[in-house]
Amino acid sequence: MDILSLFVVVPIILVIALVFTKGLKQARIVTMIGSMVQLGMSINLVFAYFKERAINEDIMVFTKDLLWFKQFNIHYSIGVDGISVALLLLTSIVVLAGVFISWKMPDLPKEFFISLIVLSVGVYGFFISIDLFTMFVFFEIAVIPMYLLIGIWGTGPREHSAMKLTLMLMGASAVLLVAILGIYYNSDADGGALTFNILEIAKVNIPFETQKIFFPLTFIGFAVIGALFPFHTWSPDGHASAPTAVSMLHAGVLMKLGGYGVFRVAMYLLPEGAMHWSWFFIILSVIGVVYGALSAIKQTDLKYINAYSSVSHLSLVMFALLMLNKTSWNGAILQSLSHGFMTALFFALIGMIYGRTHTRDITKLGGLLKVIPFISVIYVIAGLASLGLPGFSGFVAEMNIFVGAFQHEDMFTRVATVFSVSVIVITAVYILRVVGIMLMGPIKNEAYLKLERVTWYEKTGILLLLIPIVGIGVAPLWLSNMILESLEPFIQGLL
Repeated sequence: MDILSLFVVVPIILVIALVFTKGLKQARIVTMIGSMVQLGMSINLVFAYFKERAINEDIMVFTKDLLWFKQFNIHYSIGVDGISVALLLLTSIVVLAGVFISWKMPDLPKEFFISLIVLSVGVYGFFISIDLFTMFVFFEIAVIPMYLLIGIWGTGPREHSAMKLTLMLMGASAVLLVAILGIYYNSDADGGALTFNILEIAKVNIPFETQKIFFPLTFIGFAVIGALFPFHTWSPDGHASAPTAVSMLHAGVLMKLGGYGVFRVAMYLLPEGAMHWSWFFIILSVIGVVYGALSAIKQTDLKYINAYSSVSHLSLVMFALLMLNKTSWNGAILQSLSHGFMTALFFALIGMIYGRTHTRDITKLGGLLKVIPFISVIYVIAGLASLGLPGFSGFVAEMNIFVGAFQHEDMFTRVATVFSVSVIVITAVYILRVVGIMLMGPIKNEAYLKLERVTWYEKTGILLLLIPIVGIGVAPLWLSNMILESLEPFIQGLL
């Protein structure tokens, strides 16, 4: 079996194995082993990718193509470049960390882990697909389990949050399906056969008038899951009601499908449409960047703070993509990776704090540094990474974004960039505010003196996420170079 199909087959085998488990202990051990295998596969893929690129100059490597539906020329077509490989690695790390953080899942553990792994099947399949229809199918597979994960295992108004999330994303999927069909029925513009294959469509000169119509549909269809303003409202509610591991996968992995889809489909296949509409979506993305950060300042619930922070950071990804140059695109991919690790780490820490104090309200917390120092110190580190401190992944990503943005000399882009840069200061405000209120000062509740110590599995999950945040910040070149070489075909499409 080819190396990429294993990313779909192994999780499916894991789901089948989970069906026959009994009780929490068996379910979590089987899930842990299966997730560790997937992480091993991702690490192996990184090394295999570098080895393959040394002898193969194709846009995509490890490609596989099987006819799926002859009538519409739908294929199971897969392949990866450096961007896909990096996102597969992110997914496998976050999934494994989520398993450790959910180690004591009390209710329906087998069903919970099955839903979690099914979600990962959709994400893995989406990142390896180079057929638009196959990509769309995996996109739906990734979205559907979120309803169950929030609606069954969530807290608070979980049914409302699950329904809101599902309806918003299904609406976006409907728009996306129209866009995909529009691209498909224009894929024979140069006289060839109709196809869903991304690499084949990229060779076709789709008429500008057609691109003007379908680019905004494609962009919005994908960007809704990336929390594009004003379609972001499902995200904070979904985060607040979701169990910890689901929030980790939701923000750390699932929302990355938006930026990746915009880049892989909208930007690559409809470059003239991207240049025509960029000004409009730049405005929306800048509003999202500033609005998300300002909203985070006003929140007192830890999950809502991190949720609105995610809206801001992912809007910055969209802003970088719309700059349409190599430097900012490199920053966009790095920001997606950095945010994935950081936000998953934040949600893991928030879950650990809530599990011990039974509150997420920062006004009711205080002095936690004295009673749970490990969690508190890691929270500070995650916060410093989030505000872009040098030495962490956030700094590397944001420097590329802003340097790339300033390469444009027109006044509109420069002003938009200045507004986006201001988010660094706003982020510092809400991060330091939380640290000051929640971690410093006197202990507000004597019961906190007897809080449970951090367990080995919690530390393992935390370290899995912390290591790449520091690793990318200290030694980013291997990852940046892997991304940059994968950007060449996209840049050629803009020339």
